Amino acid sequence: MLTVSNLYTLSRNPILPKTPPSPLLLSNRFPCFRFQIPRPFSCFCFQKPPMSSSSAKIVAEYAKSNRSSCKKCAKTISAKDLRLGLVSRDSRGFDMTRWHHLDCFPMGSQSVSSAEAVKGFASLKSSDQEALKKLVAQSDKSVEEISDGSKDVVEGSKEKSSKQLRVHKIDEDEKNERKEGNSKKAKISDGSKDGVEGSKEKRSKQLRVHKTDEDEKNELEEGSSKKTKLSTPDEEDELDIAFSVSDIKNKYKDATLLPKWKAFQTLIFLERVRYRTMAFMIQEKLRHFDFDGCLVKTSVKRVGPDAWSLMYPSIPDRLQSLYNDGYKLVIFTNESNIERWKNKRQIAVDSKIGRLNNFIKRVKVPIQVFIACGLGKSGDQAEDPFRKPKSGMWRIMEQHFNSGILIDMKQSFYVGDAAGRENDHSDADIKFAEAIGLKFYVP
Repeated sequence: MLTVSNLYTLSRNPILPKTPPSPLLLSNRFPCFRFQIPRPFSCFCFQKPPMSSSSAKIVAEYAKSNRSSCKKCAKTISAKDLRLGLVSRDSRGFDMTRWHHLDCFPMGSQSVSSAEAVKGFASLKSSDQEALKKLVAQSDKSVEEISDGSKDVVEGSKEKSSKQLRVHKIDEDEKNERKEGNSKKAKISDGSKDGVEGSKEKRSKQLRVHKTDEDEKNELEEGSSKKTKLSTPDEEDELDIAFSVSDIKNKYKDATLLPKWKAFQTLIFLERVRYRTMAFMIQEKLRHFDFDGCLVKTSVKRVGPDAWSLMYPSIPDRLQSLYNDGYKLVIFTNESNIERWKNKRQIAVDSKIGRLNNFIKRVKVPIQVFIACGLGKSGDQAEDPFRKPKSGMWRIMEQHFNSGILIDMKQSFYVGDAAGRENDHSDADIKFAEAIGLKFYVP
């Protein structure tokens, strides 16, 4: 675009005045041009900061399954039982939820104005709402008691300093007495009597000093005990991934996905799970499988959608039998090459998804598929939350791709080849099953 300043730079026409006129005046003089005064611009970058511990929020809900455990007593939180969660955000932007029983929740360590301010309070039963209100009221009372206790600690510190001063004074008196005793020995022949009396007095003072030390030690132990009651145990964070439909993409970074496949963060999944007229069933009974080395044979030296073969000839019949018996079939598989091959990412994506598509056509049953593309832990880099043995893939499936139906953990299991045996490449599959709480089998 031609601006006023550019026109004055390019043109040396003497008819133009030294001071550039307004764009309106020039547009009347030169109708074939469009003039615009350049405007300064600013660039803004917005980033969601990590949630600080002080801004952690509290949520209340009924447990969707019996897989979660209380972070204080370590006991299982049964399905449909009321649980309280402390939500905070880590440095990567993921929400971390630490679940507790109602009676185990450390309400005193969190600031909440009222029970109604707890997220999910309105959806609770009236009896549970009253129990939560009672817990908040008790925590407010405990905070006041702790505040009063801090005053006692300050007073105890002053008393401790006073005792230390008394001990110091006793030591100085004892030192002066030694000097006086030595002087008496040199001047008086029967100073031994005074020395005996001085020794008795010295022992008496030592006893007083010893008693003072014991009192001080007892106070320290009592103070340590009070600190232990006020502190909370070190709790392991439970990853709660914030999922939004708006975050679902048709591409994985710069690689285009095949039809019906979608991407969410470092996860690729099959959007619609059907095979011809066979509809995908949403069930509480699930059968989960690894892919490579479990259902199919693959090689790292071969790439492509056809570079695979069945692990066992009976696999199609077995999967069809499970489907006919009312089981939902799910595949959880790791594929870090999709993330690692930056220059050949499209090849890695087409190869993995192509194999899975061809496998589903071969076994002739609908299967739900999740592919974890992230990398494992390396140096300072944290392990991807979706990569097995992390339970991120399971959480996404359970919370957002099972229509809210509770999964029957007793009738469900997971099959994988990475069981930590002597010739296994890892123990990711068995650790994945343990993290979820599923029975585990090898193929």
